[in-house]
Amino acid sequence: MLDLSYRTEGEEVMEKNRRSFLKFAGISALGLGSLSVLSVLATDKAAASSAEQAAEGVFKNADNALTAEHWGMVVDTRKLTEEICLEMQKACHQIHNVPDFEEKRHEIKWIWATEYKHAFPDLPNEYLTERLKELPIPVFCNQCANPPCVQACPTQATFQRADGIVLMDFHRCIGCRFCMAACPYGSRSFNFRDPRPGIKEENPKFPTRMKGVVEKCNFCAERLAVGQAPACVEASEGALIFGDLADPASEVRTLLKENYAIRRKQNLGSNPSVYYLV
Repeated sequence: MLDLSYRTEGEEVMEKNRRSFLKFAGISALGLGSLSVLSVLATDKAAASSAEQAAEGVFKNADNALTAEHWGMVVDTRKLTEEICLEMQKACHQIHNVPDFEEKRHEIKWIWATEYKHAFPDLPNEYLTERLKELPIPVFCNQCANPPCVQACPTQATFQRADGIVLMDFHRCIGCRFCMAACPYGSRSFNFRDPRPGIKEENPKFPTRMKGVVEKCNFCAERLAVGQAPACVEASEGALIFGDLADPASEVRTLLKENYAIRRKQNLGSNPSVYYLV
């Protein structure tokens, strides 16, 4: 079984990371030279690198792992229905222990449905078809090729793998929410309260989180590691197609070559890895 357990002393690790970040912020505020800052953070950066390698290792330890040079997703809106969107969300949230809270401000979302005008505010269309006006559009982390969230994170709690997937190391997250401010898609959620009481049926194969950390869609990296497609893809009845964007012969590339596709806020330069066929 793939071991996705996290250290029980997670709260202590998070507090240590928080102190390191505050130490850095304090030094910067005093206006000390860059060499001084670098010397103070040298140990922390080495630890961050080790944590990143360990986190990547968790998702890469099966002989039958699915691999790609650049993972991407194609959403075929022509096959979408409200029921399919609900099934995709249900499958994703159950597998990843996403809590269900009635209070909107405590809501955690890895995948959710929204209207076209909210998903693509930069692509207004006065004559948009009624189908697209009424169609629920599934949105999630776009796994950007140039992710602003990674650049904004001061502790490397969010990082990008070589195959393009942007992951979270929950124990390095200090809850500063810089990544949330940097993400132009609203794809990250913050745990304002302990999420565990909101989990109806816990999946022991995926770690639960704690209060004060950020989380988001991870393209089901833990499932890819054991040869399984993302949960939302399996529940989509063909509306979601997952594959290697770097492979000209892959199904996602074939679909993009034969159909017109759009991406969310692609003018911002983040280069999303999720495409929508309309």
